[in-house]
Parts: sequence; structure tokens; C-alpha cells
Amino acid sequence: MDPDVSELPGASLRATEREILGTETSSRQHLLRQGWHTRCMTTSSAARMTPPSRRATPGAGNPANEAWIDVQAPSRSLRRYQVVRLSMAMISRAYSRVRVEGSERLPVGPAILCFTHQNWADPFYVFAGIPGRPRIYFLGPEQEEMRRGLRNRLMRWGGVTVPFRPGKRGLVAAICRVDALISDGSVVAIAGEGRIHSGEGTVLPLQHGPAYLALRTGVPVVPVAINGTSWLGLRRVVRVRIGMPIAGDEAPSIRPRAEQVARLTAQAQSALEELVVGFPDRPRPGFIGRLLTELFNDWPEGSRPSIQARRADDSLDEAERQ
Repeated sequence: MDPDVSELPGASLRATEREILGTETSSRQHLLRQGWHTRCMTTSSAARMTPPSRRATPGAGNPANEAWIDVQAPSRSLRRYQVVRLSMAMISRAYSRVRVEGSERLPVGPAILCFTHQNWADPFYVFAGIPGRPRIYFLGPEQEEMRRGLRNRLMRWGGVTVPFRPGKRGLVAAICRVDALISDGSVVAIAGEGRIHSGEGTVLPLQHGPAYLALRTGVPVVPVAINGTSWLGLRRVVRVRIGMPIAGDEAPSIRPRAEQVARLTAQAQSALEELVVGFPDRPRPGFIGRLLTELFNDWPEGSRPSIQARRADDSLDEAERQ
């Protein structure tokens, strides 16, 4: 689940908005027509209290993309979702010693969770550390076919993802699906760094997606730092530390300004960097732990980079930005 929506602000953001605003039907109407809102997913009281400014905005865009997302992420009952959520939470707690900090900071109702991402298994620990209600969805993965591969099949079966196609194809339809989920009172979790990385004390520069979606829907960004998953050693501590919700300064808008998105992204970046402080890097585990750690990891570099190399690259990027 490595969503990357960094190209939303700026020129790409304006192009996206034009595509959204140029259509006549709302994403919510489209989902209802497709029977996506099932009997087991009735609108919550929080959703009924959501002001009109937060509700889904016009257009899912290309009908082909709408059809694609309906096939790849079809309607699923609450029962299936609970089976997946409870199973993932139980597996992670059985393998690791999960320590949750700051759960009292979670807002009541919908939100955008922006979590750090070191391992394919991080969503397991999101489910282990976050209460079961509201319902949680993950933006991503970036896949062409969710009916292939064990992990994709599991996510599709449980109805826990909002996927989009590689190369950002279908991203407009995914954004409109997120609008509908938020308006129904759900929580959407996003790996804000857009990729996995090594180093417990490292937070890569955040993509703009979490801030954009939070400003668009009028819900807060909640920073969540997951530490201890860089190497999945048996019965090692995994810390899920939840930060204070960060709300946008202005009313929700389907056209968040680039400066708004940049400001909220910077606030989330600072919050996550504070949350990861104090968790040391762990040594490599035994063979089973190493095998489990890398089971589904997709390293952009082709293999796991060393922590020293990663930090050197981060320092160079920071110097170039200054």
C-alpha cells in the first residue's frame, strides 16, 4: 500500500480539478447507482451530521475509471471488513508486542490518517493500534489488477482499500471514492511518504496527498508514527504513536490552494518527525524474521538501502531544497 499522490498540487492539481468539475454526476450518486452502499454499511450518525460542504463533489471523471474501481474495489459487507481487521490486528499482536500511545488524541468521526511507512505489514499495525470504529480504508495500492496476488486478493475481499492504476490513472475516481467514504464517516489512511524506507528515526518528505484530501473534505490530518517494523523480529516491540489532529485553517474546498496544501503538509511532516523520536534502530533478526520482513517489500532501489545511505540522501535533498 504505497500510494503516491504527490502530483496533485500545482499544474496537475488544476488539471485534476478541471476533470472533476467538468462532469455532471457526483461520485456519491455514482456509488449509490452501483449498489456500493450496502445494507451492512448504513450511514452513521456522524455522516448524517456532515455539513454539505464536506460531501462528495461533482464527478468521478472517466466512466472507464469508474468501472475499473468498481471492479477492483467492489462493495463489501461490514462483516467481511471486521474479519479482515480483526485477523490483521490479532496476527500483528501475536507476532509483535504492540504498544499504542496517544489513542485518546484520535478525533471522533472521519479523518485522514497519515502514517509512516517502513514495511508492507504497516497496515496490520494500523488496525492493531486504531479502534475498529469508524471504519478504516487505505488509499492504494497502485495496482492494475487487484484480483492477482495473495495480498491484493485479501485486501479486495475485505474491502479495505481504494486502489488506483499505475501512473496515477484513475486517481480522480479514487479521490471521489474517498470523498464519499469521508462523507459517510469513515477514516482513510495514507502512507504519506509514498514508499517504504529504512531507518526508525527517518521520515521521508511527505507527498501532498494527505493534506490535499484533508483540505478538500474538511477533516483533520492525524499523524501516526509506526516504529519497529523496519525489521520484523519475533516479539519485538512495535510502537504505534498517534499525534494531535491537524486541522486546516480554512473551510473545506474542492479546490485547495497550493499554499494551503504545502502548509498543512509541512505541519504533518514536523509532527511525524517528533513522533518517531526515541525509537532506536534494531539489528537484523534471524532468517525467519528477515524473510517475513521482505516478503512483500517493494524497494524502489531494487533492494533494501542501508540506513547510512538513506540518511546521506536525505541530508543532500535537504541541502538542495535550502
